[in-house]
Amino acid sequence: MSLINTEVKPFTAQAYKEGKFVTVTEADLKGKWSVVFFYPADFTFVCPTELEDLAENYAEFQKLGVEIYSVSTDTHFCHKAWHDTSEAVKKITYFMVADPTHAISRNFDVLIEAAGLADRGTFVVDPHGVIQLVEVSAGGVGRDAKELLRKIKAAQYVAAHPGEVCPAHWQEGDKTLAPSLDLVGKI
Repeated sequence: MSLINTEVKPFTAQAYKEGKFVTVTEADLKGKWSVVFFYPADFTFVCPTELEDLAENYAEFQKLGVEIYSVSTDTHFCHKAWHDTSEAVKKITYFMVADPTHAISRNFDVLIEAAGLADRGTFVVDPHGVIQLVEVSAGGVGRDAKELLRKIKAAQYVAAHPGEVCPAHWQEGDKTLAPSLDLVGKI
């Protein structure tokens, strides 16, 4: 079953953010757009490149009113240690959420049960706590923050303009479509 248009399930977790341990719940995802960004594990190979890419583009996400929550099944202590030792991860100022109980990974249906790790899952959550975008990639395939930004802009546009949709390759300022009987078979 798809998680699209479903509300984020309840959770409570510890996170590392800017030198502090903080509590994060599903309520924190409401009232603004959010990205929940699952990755397999700290101290790995593709993961730090993705997290660094998000960190380098974090200001752009913030301009759109988007908060980022990276999540792995590691503990918040492990997140701090990785943040302290990796030049790439040291750039992170968004939330690094710990999911050692696997509750959040199960809620988002990205837990690899046999490994106790999360798939590379990306979820865009609207201000009502409803999931608007789901992407899950194979472990060896890294994601791109700029493409994620484009998709968030499209999701925000569609949310603000009922009756319009964004076609493939849509960029902010491009024409959109207004689905209607007149468009059937003409695209």
